Formats: sequence, structure tokens, C-alpha cells
Amino acid sequence: MDMNEIKEIFFQECEEQLAELESGLLKLNDGDRDPETVNAVFRAVHSIKGGAGAFGLDDLVSFAHVFETTLDCVRSNRLDPGPEVLKVMLKSADVLADLTNAARDGGSVDEARSRQLIKELEALANGEVPQASAAPAEPVAKPVAAVAPLPVNDEGFQPVAFSFDDFDAAEEPPLMEMPTYEIVFKPKSDLYAKGNEATLLLRDLSRLGEMSIHCDMGALPTLDRLSPESAYFFWKISLKTDKGEDAIRTVFEFAEWDCDLEISLVEDEATQSGEELPMQPVPFDLSILDDEPAVSVGVVEEEEQLASQQQDRDAAVSAAGTASNVLQMAQSAARAPAEKAAPAASAAAQSAAAQQAAASAATPTIRVDLDRVDRLINLVGELVINQAMLSQSVVENDTNGTSSINMGLEELQQLTREIQDSVMAIRAQPVKPVFQRMSRIVREIADMTGKSVRLITEGENTEVDKTVIDKLAEPLTHMIRNAVDHGLETPEKRLAAGKSAEGTVRLTAKHRSGRIVIELADDGAGINREKVRQKAIDNDLIAADANLSDEEIDNLIFHAGFSTADKISDISGRGVGMDVVKRSIQALGGRINISSKPGHGSVFTMSLPLTLAVLDGMVVTVANQTLVVPLTAIVETLQPEAAAIHSFGSNQRLISIRNSFCPLVDVGRILNFRAIQANPVEGVALLVESEGGGQRALMVDAIQGQRQVVIKSLEANYTHVPGIAAATILGDGRVALILDVDAIVAASRGHSLKPEMSLAAVG
Repeated sequence: MDMNEIKEIFFQECEEQLAELESGLLKLNDGDRDPETVNAVFRAVHSIKGGAGAFGLDDLVSFAHVFETTLDCVRSNRLDPGPEVLKVMLKSADVLADLTNAARDGGSVDEARSRQLIKELEALANGEVPQASAAPAEPVAKPVAAVAPLPVNDEGFQPVAFSFDDFDAAEEPPLMEMPTYEIVFKPKSDLYAKGNEATLLLRDLSRLGEMSIHCDMGALPTLDRLSPESAYFFWKISLKTDKGEDAIRTVFEFAEWDCDLEISLVEDEATQSGEELPMQPVPFDLSILDDEPAVSVGVVEEEEQLASQQQDRDAAVSAAGTASNVLQMAQSAARAPAEKAAPAASAAAQSAAAQQAAASAATPTIRVDLDRVDRLINLVGELVINQAMLSQSVVENDTNGTSSINMGLEELQQLTREIQDSVMAIRAQPVKPVFQRMSRIVREIADMTGKSVRLITEGENTEVDKTVIDKLAEPLTHMIRNAVDHGLETPEKRLAAGKSAEGTVRLTAKHRSGRIVIELADDGAGINREKVRQKAIDNDLIAADANLSDEEIDNLIFHAGFSTADKISDISGRGVGMDVVKRSIQALGGRINISSKPGHGSVFTMSLPLTLAVLDGMVVTVANQTLVVPLTAIVETLQPEAAAIHSFGSNQRLISIRNSFCPLVDVGRILNFRAIQANPVEGVALLVESEGGGQRALMVDAIQGQRQVVIKSLEANYTHVPGIAAATILGDGRVALILDVDAIVAASRGHSLKPEMSLAAVG
């Protein structure tokens, strides 16, 4: 693996770290004060800085270093992550992402903005919090002053000092003796050149436990021989921690190549030091006399332990009147349960460590180029086609339905379906990365318009094909900009209307009927239909006396060049936003609807296919042509009877279905496959449901069967055909057209089959 491949892996990891950073900051902005959230945010920036230093990305390292320092203030409770602080940090996360993209793609960033944010971050680190002061640190219990051992009298009695003030306090369970590690940390000059600091590493190390440290300056030369780029100091560290050696090495994970690191476990700290521990005062717990669970009684000299073990029980009872013997009784009572509890405590500690290791173990993953996955999907598609061809050939040449060949083909069909589902699951990804990207758009537009906006996302883990996700960013960006700029009012107008000054934009994703539905809702003023209508008249889009429904007026905003902005700005006014949205959604084989209520806001609903590769469809015949109707659009199939068919108008017909009437649509007539309408009694009706058009009964000649088909783009291989979404290859090798149900339903309502109203080709 060469350096370019390693660098590419680093940038891929940066994307994950930036997503983690954005997610953590948004949680903090919502009031989450979990220390683990703060640590996750800090680790994300620290990881980016460490990797960037290894590749010499100085601009990225410098900014990440200042950002990391400020986050460390939050982590150590020296800086309260209030709204103003998080506002700066969210902007800093955006700049960090820009610097990462610039380092990867060779672009540039706004240096003035970067310098300004560096100043703001440094001010926050120095305690200069705008409109808020740093939250005081949590109160820490005052340490109890060490009491010097009291003298022993001639009779061997030693008074024991204890306080009654702490008897009501909750007692903590005894802690097991933690292992001690001796660490030798010798930085190399490369460590400092890559933006790392030894003091920050030592500070992170101190958070693992109780630490003592000694700096060895023996290698420091005289001033005339001193090189500012060399490393002369090294540190000897004694760390008492229960986190283990792996946790220690994690602290140095980005500096391990740029330093000499030695870690050794010290078995017996007292033996290693070679010094006797001084006698300490022994706290006395009165609860021991009540047969309460034992607690640690401190350090007892070996002579006192032996004397206590050799005492006779009766003599101990008779001598219990003295304070010294009472203390010895307490020590004996405490020592026995503690010895019994030691194995159980050790087993519990091992079990807890095993559970923690299992919980921390991430699901193993591998990185695969998308091109390889695409090739695999194409091959599986060909496998599905060949399996269908083979099945049809066997059926046509073998009338024995119970033959071993047919049974083998059924198993092959099941295996093929499982393989295809598994391969498609590889490409399925949650929409969370796209939704997180919208947070930045909201912040930027809100700052430019002077509005207060809150983005709420739901259903971030809803999965959809990666091809769909990649093409969702552009339409969502335009819709977010439109919602903030046109939909939401200014804080003054919202307060005057009885609303909160902060506007809300809600982005939701969910599965529905084999499709993914994405809704973008705002609680703004809604669509001003009078203004939209007048603007359409001024632009000669409609006649002045045109009679349009509310739905038709709302859809005028999707026309190219249409905008209700009074003046052109950096955000809107050129009429290219919503037009791009409609074309992008249609190119994905989807549709978009608008629902708006004046004074309450608008809801934009996008319905998209889960995948652009396969679909389950019903194969039908219309005027000797083979078509495929998406199964997700079909409610039921009917065999019309003459009594259920009713004429309406000159050429319209209705079908009675369970005491309700539904328009009957001749698919062959709509697609110009035949000049006159067919007899409904001689065909089959497919009751379909489309968004915006309600239910319709599509009239076809016959149903051939239901099967899974591989979608082939018609636009890429031929040209766009109105009313047709895509094409596929059947088992006999013929090409079948996949019906665009929504376009057919719209045509039945009087609209012509135009390219711009069709769902377009899929793929």
C-alpha cells in the first residue's frame, strides 16, 4: 500500500470523524451534557489533527489544535457549552470540514473566516464567553487533613482519631488495589513537527488514574548548542490505573511512531520502592459492631495483625473495655469478610472487564470501492435475467410440473432472490449523512437572513440505495434554502403572529409501500398564493383569467425561472431552486407534492424508490405489448363485470367497486397502442393508487404473472418515452416497458403525457 492509498483512507476516516463531530455538537446544542458525548467530540477533532500532522497538512493541524484546546476546556468543566459557545463550535466544525476537503481536493478556504474563528476559539479557551460565563466546576469534597499518628503510651495504648461527621454520608464500596504501570515517554523531534504536544498527551494520560511524573532534562545541551526543532526532554511516569495497557497506548496512538514508548507493569509497588509504608491512622467504623457489610479499615502494621490473630476470643471479650481492644475486634471482623469477598470481587471485576471489552468491540467492517459493488450488482442482475430465461425455457419444453428439473429451478430462483437481496443490502445506507449535511445549510442561511431557525431530523437511520442518497443532497439543499428564506418569517413577524421567535424546519424520512418518503415541513407563513398567482401572470405562465386550484397554484413554483423574491440575493431571486428540485426528483423516478396552509407553514413530500436496480412487478399484456406495472402501486386486481361498468360523459367510464365508483383508465388508449377503447369485460382491471391522483382502475388485456425484474435505463440506452419509467429484459429475451403509473393517472385526469410530468427513466 503506497502513501496515496493511506492518505485516501485517512480522508475517508475524516468523513466519519466529521460526522461524529457534527452529531455530538448537535446533541450538546439540544441540551445533552453526557461526558461521553463531549469526549466523542474531542476525540473526533484530536483524531483529525493527529492524522493531518502525519501528512504535513499544516493548515488543518493548526485549526484543529485551537479547536481541540477549546473542546478540552469543555471536557474539563472550565467552559460551559452554552448556546453562544456551541454556535462558534458548529461554525468551527464547518471550517474544519472545509479544510479537510481542501486538503483532499486541492481547493481553498476562506482564510478570513478561519482566522476569525481561531480568535473566537482562543477567546473561549481563555474564558471570554459571550453573554454567558463559564459554568462553575462541580463542588468537590474538601480533602480531610492528614492527622499525625498519636503517641503510644507506656501500656501500648494508642488513641485513634476519628470523626462522627461522616457517619451519615453514603459509604462507597471498597476499591480493589489498582495495578501500577511504569511508563517511559521519549518524544522525537517529528512529534512536535506534526503538531502534537507532549503536555497534552501527559494530560490525557493523567485522566486514566493516579499519576506521578518526573521530567528528565539530562540531555538538555548548553544554549549555544540548543536546536529549537529537537527534542531533549523525556518523562518517567508512574500511573496507577485499572484501564489496562491498551488504554495507555490509545493515548499515544497518533504519536507512537514519533516517540520511544516503554510500558511495564509493576507487580508490587511497595517492594519496588524499597521503602516501608509509614503507619497511617486507622478509621474506625462503628457499623462493624452491628454485623454490617465490612469496609476497608486502612493499613495495619504486621505486628498488630499477628497479635490480633493470636488473641483468645474470651480474653478479647473481657478486654473489650479498652479502646485498643475494641479497635482490634473491629480489625478482625473487617478482615475475615474481606478475605471471603476478595475472590468474588476479582471474578466480578473480570466479568465486568469482559463485558466492557465485548461492548467496546466494534462490528468488523471492510472498505470496498463502490465500482466493485456496482459490478457485483450488474452481475447479479444478469443472473436474475438468465435464471428467468432458463425457467421459462424449461416450462415451455417440460409439461411435467413435478420433475426434478423444476424443483431445482425453484431452489435456484430462491437462491437468486436471496443473493440479490443480500447484494442490494450492501448498497443500502442510512440517510443520516445527508441529513447532517443539511444542518450546516440551515445555519448558514439563518445567519445570512438574520432568522432564528431550528432543524429537527427524524428517521435518520432509514436506509435507501446509495445511488439515491448521492442524488438527494442537491434537491434537499434547494428545499432547505427555500424553507428558511421564503417559508419562515423574521423573528419580529413571528412574535407579532403569536409564534415563537425561533422557526422550526422538520426533516423526516420513512418507508412507505416499498418507497422512501422524505418530508420537509416548516412552521412559517405558508405559500402566499395570491403573490404566486400574480407573479405567474407577470411572467406569462398563466392567463390572467385562468381558474386554478390551490394545488395548481402551489405547483407553479416548480416552473423554471419562477421566483417570488422581490430582489435577487445570494440566496434566492433567480428562479433556479425549485425547478432543480423537481427535475432531480423526477430523474430518480420519484415525485414531489406540496401541502401548504397559510399562517401555519408548508410540507413538501418526496416519494422515491428504495433502489434503482430492481423492482417487483406484475407483467401484463396491453394491445399485444408486454408491460410491467410496479407491484407497490397495485392495490388489487379485478375481473370487471358488465353490470359494474358505467359510462360518464362522452368517453369516460367508471367501475363500481364495493359500492364506490372509480375511474376506469384504458392503458392502451393512453399510450396510443390502439385507437379505440377496449371492452372492459374482456380485460383485467388493476386498482392502483398514486400520490396526488387518488385511485384509478387501469385496464389491461391480461396478466402474465408476477416477477422481480432488473431495471434498465431507457434514457441512457434509447430516449425518454412519456408514460414509461424504464425497461427490463424478460425471461424470453424480449424487452418489456415498465409503466409510469403516476404519469398514466395524471393523463387520465386530462393532462397530456409530457416529458416534464413523467417520472423519467430510472437509473
